[in-house]
Amino acid sequence: MLEEIDKQQKLLPPDIKLELQFDQSRSIEIRLRELARDFTVALVLVLLTLLPLGWRAAAIVMVSIPLSLASGLVAVYATGYNLSQLVVAGFILSLGLLVDDSIVVIENISRHLRMGKVRITAAIDATKEISLAVLGSTGVLVFAFVPMLFLPDGAGQYTRSFIVTIIYTVVASLIISLTIIPFLASGLLKRDDDEHGNAVLRWLMNKIDRFYRPALHAGLSAPKRTVWGALIITISAFALVPVIGFALFPNADVAQFRVVIDAEQGSSLDQTAKIVHDVSEILKSEPDIKVRAENIGQLNPSVFYNSFDSTQNSTTGEVLAAMDDWHGKKSEQMIERLRQKLDRISGARVKLVLFQNGAPISAPVAFRVVGPELDMLKQLAAKVQQVMHDTPGTRDIVNQVATDRIDLDMRIDDAKAALLDIPAGSPRRTIKLALNGEASGAFRDSEGDSYPVVVRLPLDNVQPVSALDSIYVATRSGSSVALADITNPQMESVPPIIRRINLERTVEITAQTDQGVLPSKVTKAVQAKLDKLKLPPGYSIRVGGEAEKINETFSGFGPVILVALFTIFGILVWEFGRFREALVVAGVIPLGTFGGLIALLVTGNAMSFLAVIGFVALIGIEIKNSILLVDFTTQLRERGYELREAVERAGEVRFLPVLLTSVTAIGGLMPLALFGGNLYGPLAIVLIGGLISSTLLSRIVTPAMYLLVVRGKEQPIGSLPAPSEERDPIHG
Repeated sequence: MLEEIDKQQKLLPPDIKLELQFDQSRSIEIRLRELARDFTVALVLVLLTLLPLGWRAAAIVMVSIPLSLASGLVAVYATGYNLSQLVVAGFILSLGLLVDDSIVVIENISRHLRMGKVRITAAIDATKEISLAVLGSTGVLVFAFVPMLFLPDGAGQYTRSFIVTIIYTVVASLIISLTIIPFLASGLLKRDDDEHGNAVLRWLMNKIDRFYRPALHAGLSAPKRTVWGALIITISAFALVPVIGFALFPNADVAQFRVVIDAEQGSSLDQTAKIVHDVSEILKSEPDIKVRAENIGQLNPSVFYNSFDSTQNSTTGEVLAAMDDWHGKKSEQMIERLRQKLDRISGARVKLVLFQNGAPISAPVAFRVVGPELDMLKQLAAKVQQVMHDTPGTRDIVNQVATDRIDLDMRIDDAKAALLDIPAGSPRRTIKLALNGEASGAFRDSEGDSYPVVVRLPLDNVQPVSALDSIYVATRSGSSVALADITNPQMESVPPIIRRINLERTVEITAQTDQGVLPSKVTKAVQAKLDKLKLPPGYSIRVGGEAEKINETFSGFGPVILVALFTIFGILVWEFGRFREALVVAGVIPLGTFGGLIALLVTGNAMSFLAVIGFVALIGIEIKNSILLVDFTTQLRERGYELREAVERAGEVRFLPVLLTSVTAIGGLMPLALFGGNLYGPLAIVLIGGLISSTLLSRIVTPAMYLLVVRGKEQPIGSLPAPSEERDPIHG
């Protein structure tokens, strides 16, 4: 495309020059570079994480990363999605999840090798032992995402490609972990010279024995206190939700923003052009702004997926500002400086607007006054405007009916016109033809350019009311009558806009918010003041803007989460065949939610749409790790272990793979949390915080809950004693 622009530039007349104002391919290139960077980080973290298992195991697990990504990419393309920014973000998030199954499988094969088995036997036995748990845990993760494909409205459509990418990639990693990974392990892995593993593994297991084993023993000695204490801690975290606040979609971290100019009523194009030029000069003072695209009479063409305003008016103007990159705090400070300078421009309302992710909204904060009479609507709208002005955090308040428009009412005397034999409608058509003109053809110059030919009276650019004296209306007989003889022109105030929603007269009052202020908190503060107003019968004030979208979007989350939970619980019951074990596995969910909320609070992020998706995904990840523990505990009881012994032993043996998968997932998500910006950062932060709290708490709480739920059935599930050759040499 850029090469074609260069070719066309040479063919244009010398007085015309093409300027590249916006190139979306740069954003895709940046996302692809981020994917390459995060891919490298993930590889390094996998190597570090798997040091306890040796470099051979690390190399085998690393194979699953490119294979899973390639398989996911093929599936995404096959189902009709292109390589958008959301798809790339889905791949980046998947980097923290797709190695989990491979780590669990390879760790179990290594453990069987340490038991003294040959490689092929160890690969077959270990994969068979862990396959049901891996299938169930990954199935839970996938079905945590699947219901989100059916979210309603624009928010659901916006994130669909993101969710689909994660599902495809995780499913691909599951298949690879149960097929290719055991095959490679059977040929490449070998038992360490020391039956207790390499030096790193021995050090790590020593720390587990030193710290985790006593903590687990203490938790199992007082299981009720352990479970209830964890429950109180996690439930108390939900009190932080109002403090954290809600934000449907944050501002997009894109290197462009708009400055919208709304000049005073009656301003000509020249007057609007002067204000637009003044705005452009202010933007020019900032060295980070590389491109300024001015437009007069209408807004700029759409450069962002949810921005498509097509207003055309002589009082409307816009300047699109573009930077090389968005620099976080530095760019936010520049925006604040510009707003202070733009506020000093007279003769127009100048509004700096940042692009926002998600479905389009009129403004972050908006209220609609609904009622039958326009005069009363204007009075109530003025009160709402004043309340919003008095509320901290608001700026650029727009009241649609604050200023009336001045119109010229010709007041045509239809009865007199009829007596003079003037056809009905002829005076109005004559006025339009004289003042606005009528297209009569086109003129093509020597360079091949066409120009419309408009016929009208030879009036000056600014027509005074006296210009009407030069207009004559033809009668049916062909004679002429002065327009002034049948009119009584008067200037009058009229509403600037009359809008109806669901056949009800509606006036909308909107506001932008200061940098760093959550629209949800501002809306709540304004709503509290408006609730005290006494409204006449038949009138109401309704919430719009982001708050309205939040209510619509999160109302759709209720059924989605219920479907996800019931589906997940059904998978757990199917896997374990008993309600008790399924209940224990599901009991881990609040533990991760606690960490996710704390992480949002500490990092200063709000409960956004993608943060909620992070909590739903966290449910699947937590249960995935919990399944490994409960499944192995059940296997040990079937082999003849007593209940308490099986719980403690399963907790110790499964602590290592859970720790490795959690650390790897946290490492893979860390680049997204640090560099994912306002959109993807909260999602990764929720997952990281939830994984930390879940890993630390669930390793003690889940065994204690298992002990409580299954207590009273201490007899082993199976009757055969545990074979001595299958004892893990590390634990005896």
